[in-house]
Amino acid sequence: MDELDRKIIRLLAKNARIPVKDIAQEINLTSPAVSSRIRKLEQDGIIGGYTVVLHPPEGRSRVEAFISLALGPTQHDDLMTLLCNEPDAMQCYRVTGTYSFVVKVSCDGVDSLEHLLNKFQKIGSTNTQVILSTPLDRPPTC
Repeated sequence: MDELDRKIIRLLAKNARIPVKDIAQEINLTSPAVSSRIRKLEQDGIIGGYTVVLHPPEGRSRVEAFISLALGPTQHDDLMTLLCNEPDAMQCYRVTGTYSFVVKVSCDGVDSLEHLLNKFQKIGSTNTQVILSTPLDRPPTC
C-alpha cells in the first residue's frame, strides 16, 4: 500500500459514496486507475466493506453504553449466541484486564438497557458505562 492508496482510503472514509471520478481528480489519477486500486484494496482485505452511519430520528434518543463482561472460557459461546441474536449490540471487543469483553450497545431507553444487562448478567459479571457524548468520532486512518 502506497501513499495514493492511503489518500483513496481517507477519501472513502470521509464519504464512501464519493464518485471514482472525484477521487481520480483529487489524487491526479485516471478513473480506471482509481477503480483498479480500490478493487485491489478490497481483494486484499484492506477495505472490508462500506457502511451507512445512522442517526436516530429527531425527537428519539438512544441510550448507548459500554458493557464490560467478565466471563469464564466456557461462557464465550453463550456470549456469541447472545450477541448474534441481540440487535442492540453494536460492537464487541475482546480485551485484556479484569474483563474479557467490552460490548457497545445502543438501546431505545434505560428500560431496554436494563433488560439487556439482565441478559448479560446471566452469563457473567458486568460493569456498565453509559455514553454521555462523543467528543471525537472519526474513522481510522492509514
